[in-house]
Amino acid sequence: MLTIEVRPAAEPEQKAVIDVITLAFSSDPMARWALPDPETYLSVMPEFARAFGGNGFAHGTVHCLDRALAAAMWLPPGVHPDSERMLGLVERHVSEARLPEMMQVFEQMDAYHPKEPHWYLPLIGVDPSCQGRGFGSALLRFALERCDRAGLPAYLESSNPRNVPLYERHGFESIGSIQAGSSPTVVPMLRRPR
Repeated sequence: MLTIEVRPAAEPEQKAVIDVITLAFSSDPMARWALPDPETYLSVMPEFARAFGGNGFAHGTVHCLDRALAAAMWLPPGVHPDSERMLGLVERHVSEARLPEMMQVFEQMDAYHPKEPHWYLPLIGVDPSCQGRGFGSALLRFALERCDRAGLPAYLESSNPRNVPLYERHGFESIGSIQAGSSPTVVPMLRRPR
């Protein structure tokens, strides 16, 4: 059986982590609904990923595999995305027709987000050429063990329905549905500590 080693991303690996997240989300329903133009997606998604999950780098809670074939950008309790930067990117790059719906999606995400201390997983991704090898599960196990030791819940929003069963296998449960206008559905999911 293949052993998959997960570890905190080192400072020099930050670009590689952002690159693999950008690759992994290149066919994500929500990401591509918001940024359907390939050139725009490729220029904006790295900045968006940094704003959404990049605050975890300073806390050692962004995890990766060797060669950054997969990464998970966790935020520990009390650490939040750079919402101001995210909003600026959305306002500049999401089409005027979709912007009101995108803002409604963000409002719904905020409404589902736990108010109690928790670990938040804004982004997790595997290089598309390496999917199906257990990398995502290894990343989840690595962080969820920490959540369990601390007795804290974990929370995420699944922007791709194909990933919901993976999260359910790791103890996450759907707590609702997020959708506005023509947007794809996002599933907010919570996992209680074990």
